[in-house]
Amino acid sequence: MTTIRLDGDCVLRSFERGDAASLARHGNNRRIWINLRDAFPHPYTEANGRAFASWALNDNPETHLAIVVDGEAAGAIGLRRNEDIERVSAEVGYWIGEPFWGRGIVTRALIAFTPHAIRAFGLSRLYALPFEWNHASFRVLEKSGYKLEGRLRRCAIKDGRIIDMLLYSYIVPE
Repeated sequence: MTTIRLDGDCVLRSFERGDAASLARHGNNRRIWINLRDAFPHPYTEANGRAFASWALNDNPETHLAIVVDGEAAGAIGLRRNEDIERVSAEVGYWIGEPFWGRGIVTRALIAFTPHAIRAFGLSRLYALPFEWNHASFRVLEKSGYKLEGRLRRCAIKDGRIIDMLLYSYIVPE
C-alpha cells in the first residue's frame, strides 16, 4: 500500500474498494471526460469506480493512486508503462473532480508522483499528451517541471473531432 502525503488536506494513496461512490460522484462529469482517453467512461458510474479500484488494487506493481482530498477519493493519477525498448518511459495521466479545480491539487500531486514513479519503475522519462484545448493541464505540467516538446497534429479523435495533442515530458537528469 502506497501513501504519499501532499501539503494540507491532500494525499496520494492506494485505491480502496470503498472509493467507488466518490469516484463516481467526481468522475461522472463531461468536463472531465472530454479531457481524458476514451477508456474513461461517460457516464461514470459506481460500477465503473468499483471496477477501476479493483483493477488498481490488483495492479502489481501499483501504477495508479487515488488523489484524496478531505478523506475522499476526488481523482486519480497514474501511468501507462511502455514496453520493449521504450520501457524506460511512461505516459502519466491524472484527473480530479471539478469542485477541486483551480486549487493546485493536481500540480502538487504530479510534483509528488513524478519522483515516486521514476524510482518505482526505473524510468528516465515521463510524458503527457494533453488535448489541444486543455490549457489547465498545460499549466499543471509546466508548473510540475515538464517541458513542451511538440505538437502531434491531427493524431487523435475525441468526441467525434480529429484533434492535436501536445507532448510534454519530464526527463530525469543524467
